[in-house]
Amino acid sequence: MSTESLAVLAAGLAVFALVVAVVLVVQIGRLRRAYDALVDGDDCVSFPEAMARSTAGAHVLRREVRSLRDELSSVRADLAGTLRHVAVVRYDAFGDLGGRMSFSAAVLDDAGDGLVLTSIHSRSDTRTYAKGVQGGSSEHELSPEERQAILHAARVRA
Repeated sequence: MSTESLAVLAAGLAVFALVVAVVLVVQIGRLRRAYDALVDGDDCVSFPEAMARSTAGAHVLRREVRSLRDELSSVRADLAGTLRHVAVVRYDAFGDLGGRMSFSAAVLDDAGDGLVLTSIHSRSDTRTYAKGVQGGSSEHELSPEERQAILHAARVRA
């Protein structure tokens, strides 16, 4: 082998070594950034200590998630009993009046319990009635408008 071919081979090996060195420097930089993120920039912490911290933090988060899940279940149960499904039906109680001034409003919880309020407007006065509702029906006789309001509120519920 000639001296020139040895020089070319040595130069090729040097370039290859330089490329490998650059790739390794980039990978070491990535590893260093990942390690710094793991140890929160504290150079005095060893890898096992950082992993122990991270694992402990994950356990705390799991406990908090379980606690929040329990609280959410409790809130959902409480919310089911609130009067939050509302429907209003407006109508003319008497054919000679315009403007649909009379109304029936149903206010129910998730079980269909609550009340229906009816206000009947006439030329001379207005009367208001309240009837209890359980399971979507009442022990008092319901007008068609009251039944319609309860039905609409139950649809809002579904």
